Amino acid sequence: MVEIVKNKTGEYQLHFKSSTGSSLLKSISFKSEEDAEAILQRIIAKPIFERKTNHQGKFMVSLKTASGEQVGQSNMYTSEAGMENGIKNLIKSFSDS
Repeated sequence: MVEIVKNKTGEYQLHFKSSTGSSLLKSISFKSEEDAEAILQRIIAKPIFERKTNHQGKFMVSLKTASGEQVGQSNMYTSEAGMENGIKNLIKSFSDS
């Protein structure tokens, strides 16, 4: 599920959640709800997942548009398999919206 949420600063973010409601990823902030919706449609059309490992061996995913625009970053995962499962859940969240 993807929700467009107005944050404390009055801007909008995309909140990607699993089917159980746990947070998978929160996007950067957008000036308007329309901007957030436009980015969401671009992501759904062709999401790019950049897999990363930090210096402590934890894993995370950066979500980007097809043009390379950074949209958000996932929570940290303790395993590569967990990260891959998180990506599957992100993809599923697109269709649950």
